[in-house]
Amino acid sequence: MPTKPKRIVVAVNPSASFGKGKHVGPAVITSLRGMGHTVEPLIEQDYFSLLEAGRKAVASKPDAFVVVGGDGMVNLGTNLVAGTKVPLGIVPSGTGNDMARGLGIPFNNTEEAIRILASALDRKPRAIDAGLATHAHRETGDETRTWFACLVSAGFDAIVNERANSWTYPKGPSRYNLALIYELAKMKPITYRLTLDGVQSTFQASLITVANNQSLGGGMLVTPNAKVDDGVLDVLIVQKLSRLAFLRVFPRVYKGEHITDPRVSITHAKHVIVDADDISATADGETLGPLPAEIRIMPGALLILAPETAPAFS
Repeated sequence: MPTKPKRIVVAVNPSASFGKGKHVGPAVITSLRGMGHTVEPLIEQDYFSLLEAGRKAVASKPDAFVVVGGDGMVNLGTNLVAGTKVPLGIVPSGTGNDMARGLGIPFNNTEEAIRILASALDRKPRAIDAGLATHAHRETGDETRTWFACLVSAGFDAIVNERANSWTYPKGPSRYNLALIYELAKMKPITYRLTLDGVQSTFQASLITVANNQSLGGGMLVTPNAKVDDGVLDVLIVQKLSRLAFLRVFPRVYKGEHITDPRVSITHAKHVIVDADDISATADGETLGPLPAEIRIMPGALLILAPETAPAFS
């Protein structure tokens, strides 16, 4: 039994009921109730209904807001609780589960993930950084602010991610790989206007990724040395590559070995402005909008129910 029973909101991915993870949400709810906690399920028909219901739930100041799903659900939870005192719990049941990987939460063992969540509920939550991306519409000037936990993709990787999101099959990381092959035939260099902590530059490259976490696409270690609590963003720049060169570099990303290639660099910054024509960005795999995007790291802005320290990435 918990040291002190908690009031917990559990939000379940609206599409999970149709996939292999459909059992995870009910398992989380049943397990937490069996431990003596008061559980309020949030199960809506679509993402936007869930987001609105989540806002109301967080405003009621529960002891925890738990998401069941993949990185899209983590992004939803992050946008609801970042900057508040409500901690975010994660029980992975998605395709990539990259944030869970970076936090040391088992992504292929529901029982163990629930056990870790239950243990974390009995101690002070872990404070990690979150990114805040501001997207300004070029014509109207209207601004949209989006929190993210994992990373912002702004280049070929974002294009591939959008393509993968448009498909429902296959499941898992293989969908990202097939989307990459599909988009590779159309790949062309992008002219970027980049500002890192006030220092501006213009150059051609294949992609820029601004990361708080290590991986995307289900374990691709794009920024292998990133830490979620170091107060800086890891900015990955892959220089202009031919299709053949890209195919040679790409397989090395699964072990983080691509960073040894001289055409790949990672730098650190707290404030990033990335701009390019006709390129849209994604945040944690969710569409952010056409560039430009202004990105800041917000140290300690996100309270997480997770292991106190993450193990080495595996």
